[in-house]
Amino acid sequence: MRYTKLPNTDLNVSKICLGTMTWGRQNTEAEGHQQLDFALENGVNFIDTAEMYSVPFKMETYGATEKIIGSWLAKTGKRKDIILASKIVGAGRGIFEDIRENLDFSATSLDDALHKSLKRLQTDYLDLYQLHWPERAVNIFGVRDYNHKPNTKWEDNISEILERLEGFVKQGKVRNIGLSNETPFGAMRYMEEHRKGKLKMVSIQNAYNLLQRRDEIALSEVLHMENIGYLPYSPLAFGMLSGKYQNGKMPEKSRISLFPAYSRYANKASIKAIEAYSKIANKYGLTLTQLALAFVNDRPFVTSNIIGATSIDQLSENIGSIDIQLSEEILKEIQTVHEQIPNPAA
Repeated sequence: MRYTKLPNTDLNVSKICLGTMTWGRQNTEAEGHQQLDFALENGVNFIDTAEMYSVPFKMETYGATEKIIGSWLAKTGKRKDIILASKIVGAGRGIFEDIRENLDFSATSLDDALHKSLKRLQTDYLDLYQLHWPERAVNIFGVRDYNHKPNTKWEDNISEILERLEGFVKQGKVRNIGLSNETPFGAMRYMEEHRKGKLKMVSIQNAYNLLQRRDEIALSEVLHMENIGYLPYSPLAFGMLSGKYQNGKMPEKSRISLFPAYSRYANKASIKAIEAYSKIANKYGLTLTQLALAFVNDRPFVTSNIIGATSIDQLSENIGSIDIQLSEEILKEIQTVHEQIPNPAA
């Protein structure tokens, strides 16, 4: 395993982070525990979760993933061996209203979310607490272009949010704070408040993979210039970049077969790009999974790559990608495909 410093912290995180969102729906508690044991045995020390997991969200499984991690921590006593991150649900998009009365980052909502997460996780603190997505409307999750109209009701409350989060840090319940599904504008608004003396957001967790590289256009400059960590999720694009859906295949119990709505990486342009990337992988004796993950692992702005798996075999291959470094020749061929089919998935 390789490790890197999470910017602006004293935390050395593994370059592979264990994502957990399937635990409680696609994976049982026992399987979640098995994945945690395997990950730690193979050098992974960074674990990411969220209050809304497991995914897809339904109220019956709200908090299930945190409970699975919590029972593992209680059983093993390995809290000091891991760097643990979680998130508070942001403004709902019509599916989270039952979580609490107001889906915002008010003092009441933050207090409710954090303390429930700590209880489920059976820990006194989080190493990283993230805002799962902004209160304002942003173009994510299949929306390519920014539309300002939905934001007409948003009032800038960034300063107040930071003050509330800083209170948790002073209490020792949160060590560092971060963002998720955030844009260059949002990142710089938080940095503007940091320059005035507020606590700094140390990381941003966004979707990033061979089919979705739009954060390279503007956000990567912010990450470099402001020294903010980047935690990409969905590096295999819901499994599309594992190759298991190629040639019309639909494996039983795979995510897309179970949850057909998860199709934003399955459009015609994405499938064409996947075929091209698969040819590159085959040419150099790699699996498509290895090519896709190794590419993300070594982007210069990536701090830790959040992988997810539903089996130990998948997890082993995902973690093993850390030992693969792509040659300049391979990277040039990847770039050629990207220039021909840029960002086919929104």
